[in-house]
Amino acid sequence: MLIDTHCHIHWTDYGLDVKEVIKHAHDNGVTKMICVGTDEDTSKLAIEFAKKHQGVYSAVGIHPHYASSGLGKLEDLIKQNLTSIVAIGEIGLDYYRNQSPKVDQIKLLRQQIKLALKYNLPIIFHVREAFDDFWPIFDEFISAGRHIRGVLHSFTDSAENLQKGLDRGLYIGINGYSTFTKDETQKAMFSSVPVSKIVFETDAPFLTPAPFRGKMVNEPAYVRNVAEYHGEIHNLGLDEISAITTENARELFNL
Repeated sequence: MLIDTHCHIHWTDYGLDVKEVIKHAHDNGVTKMICVGTDEDTSKLAIEFAKKHQGVYSAVGIHPHYASSGLGKLEDLIKQNLTSIVAIGEIGLDYYRNQSPKVDQIKLLRQQIKLALKYNLPIIFHVREAFDDFWPIFDEFISAGRHIRGVLHSFTDSAENLQKGLDRGLYIGINGYSTFTKDETQKAMFSSVPVSKIVFETDAPFLTPAPFRGKMVNEPAYVRNVAEYHGEIHNLGLDEISAITTENARELFNL
């Protein structure tokens, strides 16, 4: 059994028949998936979608791209649907696209970490070219005696930041990007992630893995391809790496 810990198949513009997508996932051993919000509207959609489909869970949060819109009514959404939500996310800092001012991103990140701690939920972190600001914010909460459970979603950064994440007990979200990158430094980084800290994801509809990249819209079924790829790297069969990473996801998201 496999779990897609991060997808957006609930989006209204996803483009595929979601019933067929879910069936295709189940046919490939992907029996659970987490639909992740990126703003207030898609967070609501994630909750509604998860309630309609067996084996689907929801995460809610405001992506750093939309930080200027503020927190909105996110806490009300959490309180009203607490039993349906498995994580806060995706949240974080994105200085690559920088679609919201850094000061707004930092303010919203702190607010959403506080919400996750208040409601005892793990966090799906989106951090892109912003770790120099991210770690001090993260460590503020640790220094105050708070324990943050979470995953670095779609991690593609340096070995140094990988180790900082592992040192802080975070899981590492690995998806199809790892199967097609040509960057040898990144390949070495991916191969060094301990299997005990990996959770697989698709980020569908984005980052379709090899051999489907450029040919197919990404979907949860392709978690299997990511798992097979990393099984070979770690000299593990599909069943073995699936069992380990599925247990990781269950533990992190309380599935």
